[in-house]
Amino acid sequence: MYSLTVRDHVMIAHSFEGEIFGPAQRLHGATYVVDAEFRRSDLDADGLVVDIGLASDVLASILDEINYRNLDDIQEFEGKNTTTEFMARVLFDRLSEAARSGRLGDGGTGLEEIAVTLKESHVAWARYEGAV
Repeated sequence: MYSLTVRDHVMIAHSFEGEIFGPAQRLHGATYVVDAEFRRSDLDADGLVVDIGLASDVLASILDEINYRNLDDIQEFEGKNTTTEFMARVLFDRLSEAARSGRLGDGGTGLEEIAVTLKESHVAWARYEGAV
């Protein structure tokens, strides 16, 4: 399996519901380092997993939708705890849709899997991966 990873970051604010979250029940911020890994069994006709420039641009545009935002104010997330794990899945879904719709170019339509890792810090991160 071949893979290509691009990296970006995003800054958000949010709060959680539930005693398990302790002080994180209050509004707080997070800066995530975001790694998006694209995978396929065979390279495309140009010898690529996916165009690295398109992959970087698409990831940036997806992150721009939530960057410098309070996730509590976004209707799509109403009633959800926007944990790192939850947000990894959200970004995976958006990248998968971008691949299926052609936003990642012709090579993106041949992707088999995507993995999204959100790093909260140098000691804690979450990941969601699956078939496109």
